[in-house]
Amino acid sequence: MRGKTPVIAMVAAGALGVAAGGWPVLRAQAGGTEAPLRGELSAVLADTTWPAPKPGSWTPPQPSPDGLPPVVRNIQTQDRVVFLTIDDGYTYDAEFVNLVRKERVPILTFLTSTYIKGNGQYFWALRNAGSKMENHTVSHPNMVTLPPEGQKRQICGASDEIAKQYGYRPQIFRPPFGSFNDTTRQVARDCGIKSFLMWNTEFYNGTSGPGVGFNGFARGDGSGKNFQPGDIVLMHYRKGLAEQFKTILGWIRQQGFRPAAVENYLPRALGGNAPDKPGKPA
Repeated sequence: MRGKTPVIAMVAAGALGVAAGGWPVLRAQAGGTEAPLRGELSAVLADTTWPAPKPGSWTPPQPSPDGLPPVVRNIQTQDRVVFLTIDDGYTYDAEFVNLVRKERVPILTFLTSTYIKGNGQYFWALRNAGSKMENHTVSHPNMVTLPPEGQKRQICGASDEIAKQYGYRPQIFRPPFGSFNDTTRQVARDCGIKSFLMWNTEFYNGTSGPGVGFNGFARGDGSGKNFQPGDIVLMHYRKGLAEQFKTILGWIRQQGFRPAAVENYLPRALGGNAPDKPGKPA
């Protein structure tokens, strides 16, 4: 019979691995006491906090009148902030984790849960660096090609696995390829999803984009290459991510912007951290 590493040891090892600068290496803890483990667990499970927007500086997205998860494509804000979101999860760049930790840059990961298998430690490290893991389905299909049961398996299955691995059940969904229909929104609601977070700009990191070339940047509305307040930037976990991330951070800062945590600009009713009514305490 194959032995199993106790869950508490796995979590504690995750904390130690992140502190060492790479993604965690799971290993059983020999001996020790409960108190140190409790401290290590707290370090891993504690969420990194990012600055919240000042009251009155942004207009929170609103719930959808039909009661289904609303579709958010950008944030209306006066702040010179952009929001970095990274999809999929099939490339694992340890230097990227180190960079996120060193620079203290908020990102949001939309994780395709099939990539957790064999690489769950990597996303533990990212989670500890401050990135929540939100839902990007189990296997990245085009959702509109699936019947309701298939769509539900993709969304609920991913949320179940992410909750099991990282202690947080996703409340925000990003459909693969940006493709969805009313059925997608209905089953997503049934799976506990509160909003769909899309994007309005894309950094084609590690690949070529239409009309912008390799590592190109494009606005969805075709209005140039400059950032605008409240842009939601799409990136992907690809080879060379650390260097690509340095590139876009340079662009952002050269234009007088900074990355911010998009979850702090989303009301709790939509899966974020902001109060549902502006001006109320979070």
